[in-house]
Amino acid sequence: MAELTFQIDGMHCGACVQRVTRVLNQVPGTHVDEVRVGAARLHADSPTPDTYLAAIRKAGFEAHLVE
Repeated sequence: MAELTFQIDGMHCGACVQRVTRVLNQVPGTHVDEVRVGAARLHADSPTPDTYLAAIRKAGFEAHLVE
């Protein structure tokens, strides 16, 4: 299981955190460890970082993988 961390731009409040958490939890094989204003950390069985970036964009935010 891979650990991935994303920096997320444009998150300013708890509602933003809830939206991002909801879309990340919809990706199969994902365990969301933490979502806070500006970042998300999760463990993934197999989806690529692009899968998560697309989910975050679906929630209305831009993000990039932190390596």
